[in-house]
Amino acid sequence: MPISHHSHSGQFCAHAQSTLEDVVKAAIAKHMQTLALTEHMPREQQDLYPEEIDQGYSDKVLLDTFCDYYIEARRLQQAYMSQLNLLIGMEVDWIRPSSKIFIEELLSRFQLELFIGSVHHVHCIPIDYSTALFRQARSISGGTDERLFEDYFDLQHEMLMALKPPIVGHFDLIRLKSHDPDTIFADMDGVKQRIRRNLAFIAGYGGVLELNSAALRKGLKEPYPSMEISKVRRLHLSCD
Repeated sequence: MPISHHSHSGQFCAHAQSTLEDVVKAAIAKHMQTLALTEHMPREQQDLYPEEIDQGYSDKVLLDTFCDYYIEARRLQQAYMSQLNLLIGMEVDWIRPSSKIFIEELLSRFQLELFIGSVHHVHCIPIDYSTALFRQARSISGGTDERLFEDYFDLQHEMLMALKPPIVGHFDLIRLKSHDPDTIFADMDGVKQRIRRNLAFIAGYGGVLELNSAALRKGLKEPYPSMEISKVRRLHLSCD
């Protein structure tokens, strides 16, 4: 039966659609067995996305929104427990070393069944939001996609060591806004070495990668991670 370990709703996430309850009802209509609710963790004021700034968000608003999400998620878990196995979690955003403190505070405050460890920023710049921002991060890395890929996987490794997330989100998200989103990493020795290192570390502590279909929705030919990576690791299915 179908499952998904990564989801968002328009009620609690600026880039998604539908209420959280509608997401749950859609999962039931598709005869899903398990759905993990994993809204984004709140972030610091300096890390707001342009869309959040436009909507007048603040770090306090994000924290209040996450609290509201948690309450609603627990309500839905009870309301639909006979029809769907709902897991309550969050997607963490690793941006800088100090992210660890905030993430640990959230994990201590909220009783979550799981969390997804993700990297959406490199050099504290979002790399999946727009091509313009991706290019800013690439410039800091030295001006090439390959150098930015290396920095991304180094930051991911930092996150993996600090948190050991049970599920690793969109492992190669860095492809999305690159010059060739369907690139093959095999021709990039430094990137390939970092990928192998990260995969070995994940396997070592028992983590899993998600097979994330959002890449297909955004025009890529393969999901996250790409087939050259996913063929060698066990995966959890996610629609994101």
